[in-house]
Amino acid sequence: METVEPSPFTVFWYALLTALATGLGALPFLFTQRVTPKALGIANAAAAGLMLSASFGLIYKGVHLHLGRTLLGVLLGLVFILLSHYALSGREISFGDLKGLDARKALMIVGVMTLHSLAEGVGVGVSFGGGEALGVFITLAIAIHNIPEGLAISLVLVPRGVGVLGAAFWSVFSSLPQPLMAVPAFLFVEAFRQVLPAGLGFAAGAMVWMAVAEILPDALKEARAEEVATALTLAVAAMVAFQILLGG
Repeated sequence: METVEPSPFTVFWYALLTALATGLGALPFLFTQRVTPKALGIANAAAAGLMLSASFGLIYKGVHLHLGRTLLGVLLGLVFILLSHYALSGREISFGDLKGLDARKALMIVGVMTLHSLAEGVGVGVSFGGGEALGVFITLAIAIHNIPEGLAISLVLVPRGVGVLGAAFWSVFSSLPQPLMAVPAFLFVEAFRQVLPAGLGFAAGAMVWMAVAEILPDALKEARAEEVATALTLAVAAMVAFQILLGG
């Protein structure tokens, strides 16, 4: 049977599908937008759990490609998020209708998840370099995987006053690097395969810091430690199971 060679146009549209799937994570908030302080704390804990498990999934994939480049990426991601946090601290930040600390947190989580999408976009493009069948499988896996990532973004944005459509928009926006990076990664597979481990590590380093330094402290302000730990543990377990069911 002759192997089907995908075109850059095909790669772009499949990768765009992964970006659009991220917006589905906001759908649960169509049923309720009234969030009590306790529910906000639990939502933050769940978002942190989803981010942490996704981060360690990225590191796991990266070290199987190249240990040194992945660890270098983690270090660079940590340095980047620290510099970003320092640059934003004390500044008057707005994010849509949000102001102050809420705006800063919203901007940082969307920014961090956008960085994460850069690495996923490269992964999509590289996978299509192995043929259309492999590329379609990896794309669908990432698309499904993006739904809880969109939920993580929405769990932070909606309780702070962003509407459901706004949360869906920013979730999709955070994933737009996927179709933008997938095509060049497909056209120059070998070059991008070399930098993929560093990209995965970079995104993971930034996400771990964001979850622990920004999202978890907010959770502990609004809900009891036991409730936060329970929500975080269940979110981590659910995301890990999700990743395994999708084949890693």
